[in-house]
Amino acid sequence: MNKPKQGFAGLWNISFGFFGIQIGFALQNANMSRVFQSLGSSIDDLSALWVAAPLTGLLVQPIVGHLSDRTWLGRLGRRRPYFLAGAILSTVALLGMPQSDGLLMAALLLWMLDASLNISMEPFRAFVGDMLGKDQHIIGYAVQTAFIGAGAVVGSLFPYVLDHLGVANVAAAGQVPDTVRYSFWAGGAALLAAVLWTVMTTREYAPDQIRAFADADEAAATAPDLAGRAIGPCVIWIGAGVFVALLVALWAMEKEVYLLAALLAGYGLASLVAILLARAGRGAHMLAHIVGDIGAMPPIMRRLAVIQFFSWSALFIMWIHTTPVVAQYMFGSANPASAAYQAGGNWVGVLFSVYNGVAAVAALTLLPWVAARIGKARTHALCLVAGAAGFASFLIVRDPNLLLLSEAGIGIAWASILAMPYAMLASTLPQAKLGVYMGVFNIFVVLPQLLVATAMGSIMKTFFPGDPIWTMAFAAATLLLAALATLRIRA
Repeated sequence: MNKPKQGFAGLWNISFGFFGIQIGFALQNANMSRVFQSLGSSIDDLSALWVAAPLTGLLVQPIVGHLSDRTWLGRLGRRRPYFLAGAILSTVALLGMPQSDGLLMAALLLWMLDASLNISMEPFRAFVGDMLGKDQHIIGYAVQTAFIGAGAVVGSLFPYVLDHLGVANVAAAGQVPDTVRYSFWAGGAALLAAVLWTVMTTREYAPDQIRAFADADEAAATAPDLAGRAIGPCVIWIGAGVFVALLVALWAMEKEVYLLAALLAGYGLASLVAILLARAGRGAHMLAHIVGDIGAMPPIMRRLAVIQFFSWSALFIMWIHTTPVVAQYMFGSANPASAAYQAGGNWVGVLFSVYNGVAAVAALTLLPWVAARIGKARTHALCLVAGAAGFASFLIVRDPNLLLLSEAGIGIAWASILAMPYAMLASTLPQAKLGVYMGVFNIFVVLPQLLVATAMGSIMKTFFPGDPIWTMAFAAATLLLAALATLRIRA
């Protein structure tokens, strides 16, 4: 039994909420380094302050995916309750962020904001798979990418537009400028309104309908058999975490790297607990589902995970370091209290709006056209190379206006990163586990972010102190590695 085809209005309604979610992400990505530095953070501490964001995504998305696969609240459905709850909490965080009176409060609100955005975002990825047949997955994720790009343009431009409307763009030391303050407030309202649109204009398929749509050979939503798995790999993961922690202590590395050690050991411990519980006849719990599904990932998902790891490493470097790079090298100031630095921060909003705008257009035009001729995998590799060229150009460009061309290349890569891996993956996943697998797939988006957040500060302090431009070289290199990994896929 096939799902009914969705027309333009259906595709619009399914993904319009992502427009608001991405406004929130854009405000976070383009302005949080600026907020932290305005509140007194040094550039070397930025990565550590950003740790909360990817960590919450790592923990929240698999859990929300697992739960949403098993939720049904009558007319509200199974994915939409999570859209709505996440949107409300995100709005509260966006309203409170500009009122932060110190770094601790700002970091806590960043944690709340990112956790809430992830609560909404993960079910939206699965929602496309729920509502569309396999023959519409590419267009479904392309429309979603277009809304992501459009929302990011709006969110990124807020401070720049407000500055040109006469709103104060400079604040006293320890204060956030009014341009940023009002942008966060407007973004919160837009986010909630967009998500409410999707909640009110869509109606999800009931569980019995989903089962009827599923292929006969799809896996049922039962816990994987963990009882027969060996515990040796669990011990290895735990040992790897302990080893990293010892290296941090012996080499006096940045304390944030302890988080990486904790994640390695934590995964090993979680796997060990799940296996032992399964052997004791208690294998039907959430932990068993998530751990088992990670181990049972389809082969194409494993290959795509490597590509995601390198791709998102580059993106997280960009979000953390573009503001200090542009302010220092293109506007001539590394002092967050200066007008030049704040002007650089506004220009970063413009740059981010450009790459997101390019992504919105490329998702609906360039990607389908190229993919029809050379295939999805080669198209993705080509787009990643364009993004690498954009990052590499930061090393030689000193005219802020020329960076618009750099962002065009990054935007093409961004469009592909948001659409192609999901288009290649969605049709291979069992319908009954679409939510949890989309959440597990996000692990390979979050892990590189945590690695960047924990290790980049140490690398920069050791090899490039006070010279953040080299972060762009790291970003270019990781995208090239992702492009090479893509060539292993036949799609």
